[in-house]
This record gives sequence, structure tokens and C-alpha cells, in this order.
Amino acid sequence: MPGADETDFQFLTENSADIICRSRPDYSLQYVSPSCFRILGWTQAEMMEAPPFGLMVPEDAPAVDAAIARTAASGSLFATVTVRMRRKDGAAAVWMEATSRAVLDPVTGEVKEFVTVLRDISERKQFEEKLAAQALTDGLTGLANRRSFDETLSREWERTLREGSQLSLLLIDIDSFKALNDKYGHQVGDDYLRTISVAVSGVVRAPDIVARYGGEEIAVILPGADSQGAVEIAERVRTAIDALRLTHEGNPVGGGCVTASIGAATALARQGGTIRMPESLLLAADNAMYKAKQGGRNRVATAVLVAPKG
Repeated sequence: MPGADETDFQFLTENSADIICRSRPDYSLQYVSPSCFRILGWTQAEMMEAPPFGLMVPEDAPAVDAAIARTAASGSLFATVTVRMRRKDGAAAVWMEATSRAVLDPVTGEVKEFVTVLRDISERKQFEEKLAAQALTDGLTGLANRRSFDETLSREWERTLREGSQLSLLLIDIDSFKALNDKYGHQVGDDYLRTISVAVSGVVRAPDIVARYGGEEIAVILPGADSQGAVEIAERVRTAIDALRLTHEGNPVGGGCVTASIGAATALARQGGTIRMPESLLLAADNAMYKAKQGGRNRVATAVLVAPKG
């Protein structure tokens, strides 16, 4: 007959919304609560027959190994780690917070077993991911925001220097945008920006990053693109905006429709280069954009920089 403690444990586990496991010192499972079927689709027997951590998404193994190492080093009996568990039906893995406690043998002091509680935190993770995405997304256009742009440009710049490759940047400015807002109102201006953002995103390459740089300016980071490639993409963007035929009577260059002036700057990582900061690429693209405006608008102007390889 099981003791009172064992009976209480069984009652708790069989009525718990979480998955409660008992495992041997080698981490093989010797008990899993029935809730595993509701959450993961695996039966108790299937989970216990699986190898230790066999139902965990393999990419999360390093996090588990690190948690085990930290616990061993500190002498703690508790460990908590966030992992993804595979569902039997092949649907999206379930995010789970695993809290494990070592149970010691009262005589030898050695680990007798582990009791682990697996809590489904999928909704929390979705909420966290939504907040993270919102923090990096422009609320008006749905493009990457300035913070995301700055972080991405810095990361791509470092990679370019490390690999000795090239990086291009487009700055896109809607021609006579102030006149557009003055005549049609800010609501129309906002609608135009959203429409243009969709058009720009639709003609760039898959690895390119489109961001709202500020006001009516849109930036596009072009990883690995050389000067010729940058110009080709810039012309696709310019043509796509022109093809929208958005009414703008205050823009005679476009025949009464919206157009854009684009600065395309390329940084080459080469021995002997002196440009060291991504801000230099930004400044070059900005200067090229103003050159395009001074040259008559609705056109692309270019700049090339040489950065130190390294």
C-alpha cells in the first residue's frame, strides 16, 4: 500500500494542469502525469519510453545543459529552464517552463530522483514575442522602426568588415511631401506612406531590410550588394513608387503624382580603407539623396566608400 505522502503526490499529479514528472538520476522518466496527453498528445507510456530529453526540440539542448551545469556548480537543488517540447501530431512545439528539484537520499545524500514540473507558457511566449515585435516595428507603416534599423545596420556593418565584403544602403525620400500634407492633409500622407511601404517591400530582395527612417524617409539595408546591385534595386524601388500613380498635384516632376528621390551608398571593406563607422554610410546615402533632389528629383544618385577590412 502506498504511504500517505505517495497518495497525496499521486492525487496532486493526476489533477494538475501542469505536466509533473519523476525521473531517475540518469534523467530517464519513471512517472509522467496524465496531463501530458492533453498538452503534448503523448501518452504517459510514450513519454516514459522516450530517451531522456528525447521529446525536447534539439536546438534547446544547450540551454538544458547550461542549467544542469549551473545547478551542479552552485550546489542548488533547483533548476529552471525554458524549452520547447515536440507535440505528437507534429504541430508547433509547445513552449514550457521546466522547474526541476533534486530529491536526495536521506542516508547517502546522493540524488535519488528529480521531480520536474513542466508548465505550458505558450501564450506568455506569444505575448512576449508580440511585444518584442512591436518594439521593433513602426506603428504607421509596419516596417522596421528606427531602433531596429540602427541595430541591423550596426550588425551588418560589423559582418561586412569581418568578411571583407560590401554593404549598400538606400535612403528614399518622397518628393515634396510637405506640400502633399499641406494640400491633402496628414491622413492622406499617412495612407500614401503605408502604400509606398508595401510597394518598396515588394521589390527588394529577401535578405534586404526595409525600415521607416523618419518622417517620409524610408531606408533599405542591402547586405552584400555592390554599387551596381544597389542602383538596380534603387531603380526598381523608384519605378514601383512612380507606378503607384498616387495623386500629388504639388509635384510637377511626377506629372502630378508621387515620386521619390533615392540615395544609394555602398561601403566596400578593403585594405587601406578609412571609413570606420556605419554613420559614414548613412551620411553618404543622405548626401546622395540630396544630390538626387538637386539634380531634378525622381532619380537615383550614388556614393561609394571604402572601409577597413577587418
